Amino acid sequence: MKRHHYYRYLTALTAITTPVAFGQNGSVSPPPGQPTHKGDPGKFELLNDTIVSSQQIFLGRPDKIYILDKVENNPTQINGHAAWGAEYRLSDNTQRAMNVQTNTFCAGGSVLGNGTWINVGGNQAVTTGGTAATSQDGTSAPYFDGDGRQSIRLLDPCDGNDCNWVMAPQQSPEQRWYPTVETLEDGSAIIIGGCKWGAYVNDASQTTANYEFFPSTGPPVPSTFLQNTLPANLYPLTWLLPSGKLLMQATWSTTLLDYKTNVETPLDDMPDAIRTYPASAGNVMMPLTPANNWTATILFCGGSNVSADRFSAPDFVPISQPASSSCVKIAPDVSRSYVQDDPMPGGRAMTNLILLPDGKILCLNGAKTGTAGYGQTPWSIGNSYADDPVLTPAIYDPDAPAGSRWSSNGFSPSTVPRMYHSSATLLPDGSVFVSGSNPNPDYTVGPNVIYPTEYRTERFYPSYYNQRRPQPKGLLTQLSYGGPSFDVVLDSDDLSGDVKNVDSAQVVVIRTGFSTHNMNMGQRMVVLQSTYTGYGNNTATLHVSQIPPNPAILAPGPAYIFVVVKGIPSVGVPVMIGSGNIEAQKVFPIGSTPASTILHPDNNATDPSGTTSNTNQNHKASYAEQAYSMQGGYYALGRLSVVIGILSALVILV
Repeated sequence: MKRHHYYRYLTALTAITTPVAFGQNGSVSPPPGQPTHKGDPGKFELLNDTIVSSQQIFLGRPDKIYILDKVENNPTQINGHAAWGAEYRLSDNTQRAMNVQTNTFCAGGSVLGNGTWINVGGNQAVTTGGTAATSQDGTSAPYFDGDGRQSIRLLDPCDGNDCNWVMAPQQSPEQRWYPTVETLEDGSAIIIGGCKWGAYVNDASQTTANYEFFPSTGPPVPSTFLQNTLPANLYPLTWLLPSGKLLMQATWSTTLLDYKTNVETPLDDMPDAIRTYPASAGNVMMPLTPANNWTATILFCGGSNVSADRFSAPDFVPISQPASSSCVKIAPDVSRSYVQDDPMPGGRAMTNLILLPDGKILCLNGAKTGTAGYGQTPWSIGNSYADDPVLTPAIYDPDAPAGSRWSSNGFSPSTVPRMYHSSATLLPDGSVFVSGSNPNPDYTVGPNVIYPTEYRTERFYPSYYNQRRPQPKGLLTQLSYGGPSFDVVLDSDDLSGDVKNVDSAQVVVIRTGFSTHNMNMGQRMVVLQSTYTGYGNNTATLHVSQIPPNPAILAPGPAYIFVVVKGIPSVGVPVMIGSGNIEAQKVFPIGSTPASTILHPDNNATDPSGTTSNTNQNHKASYAEQAYSMQGGYYALGRLSVVIGILSALVILV
């Protein structure tokens, strides 16, 4: 190729790949419809039993939950041994066993920036009753499980039935039982803490007091914080903050970790209760919104008010310990101190806090007394270190006045105790998948077992569930950090026949997280900045900014996007945040949006199609629908321009 032709070719290629209408983003999702599953708001519905107990779960596809269990004698078999992994299809409640090579007992997990899910650590290979196997290489009957403590497992979820867990080329140099995994700004993961062989609490002889990265950037980095927070520092509670630092909390201590410089900055101690395992409080990053300037506030609720040295005392009886009802929160990028929040209606240990698309937080699962853990002791209930399950969920409303943020009004109790090793996650239709609970060393069932290995699975339906859902048009399948705004169209039904309801509309993005041990690692909700144009026929267009230009606000990777009107969410649709790769993410200037306004027909306002409106016109389509059609037309025009540009480039080369 001649040099001047080569440069003309690059110029042509640049021109045809510059997006015409949608900036850096790919395509527009089909409008979401109504939920296909029926449910009663405020109630639990029993589904099909799972084929393995749900110690760890995540939503890998809109229609699929992936489940990991510890190695135990589950009745379902695969490759000649008991299964400890499964795929659960939500649309018809069918399941398939998945082969997992090593023991995933008490592993951690998250999702990477390219959409691959990562599962880290676990326990040694075991035989019946959870005792150590004679061989750790996967050759010991009856389970044929390998040592999972240094394992890093990967899964690319699939729509078909052909995806399976694979071992990553890079395995951890450390043994990690109870590690935490958090996704970082470039879509890589930080792997934090854990222990070498496990016990009720950690201790100096076995602690893994360091952190490492996947993909690897070198050997693990020692952590003074993890060295000094024994014994209750397993699954250290960790969040990526908008500042790019990590909040880490364990036992009574809190620190800010700058993982780029390996500097730890102590913050104030945790009030009222220990929140980490085995005290196991609920914890969640509250919604990041334009109103709070996307400032991270972490909420902690429940746990146990126990001095750290009591956990390892020989006379400590966890099951007699009442769970705390305390809730506290901290905004670590703003203040080093915790503040009190409304306490829960009652004490809970091992409770899940689930972000709902309406901005409220669902609290479910847990126990009134005791802690996580199990063992054969004179005082345990069977093997359980907890008792008095809390069966009725509660809702926390962060926008309610202090003193009135918690409510269980209209909620019915579950019939299934959900305590140690239970899990929960939000589904795209706004219901919540609830499963698991197994405070036993192996598969344990029977009429005399009070807290058996649970396979019963439920869906919980929030109060909005049976309301007519918005069906927005124009949601993108990929969002960048900054970049041009995009338009989302709401019709009259979406606005309940009143254009003024557009003032309540929000576009929210939720990453549902990896659920295990009453945590949802990586769970996060971001409300996008938006304005609106309303029209006299009770339709409207939302003008929506993309993710704020800071990948630490929402790390890259798959999520779900919802439109919420008057507290009623649409069905969520998948969206990729960032480039879809593990790499430094590009940040773009924030695209402009017009001021919010409502145009009335009697003002002879001009709608987006250029037609002057008045009260005598009989419109065949709403103004907003015409705007959506124009948007689709521009997108099609952009695709056509690409084809024309390619042909032109070929002509130039000739």
